[in-house]
Amino acid sequence: MSGNGMLAALRRMGFERGVLTVHGFRSTASTLLNEQGWHPDAIERQLAHSERDGVRAAYNYAEYLPERRKMMQFWSDYLDNLRAGNTDAPVKPSA
Repeated sequence: MSGNGMLAALRRMGFERGVLTVHGFRSTASTLLNEQGWHPDAIERQLAHSERDGVRAAYNYAEYLPERRKMMQFWSDYLDNLRAGNTDAPVKPSA
């Protein structure tokens, strides 16, 4: 979904301009996933961030798909819990 699509959805939900940003959702997800111990490279790939280290970028094409699948299921479960009124901090499942 594009940033504009997300903004349009926020407006339809009644959030006025300047109250929430799309980037804020990405920041929240990154912070929570890092705090829960998910692999930083998997988080960065999920957020579609490119590698800053030029040498590493030239050689590392890993996509971390198995961990990203688990991580996104964790994130989905977390959001479902929030919707159900459970605001307890999530805990990453053991490997």
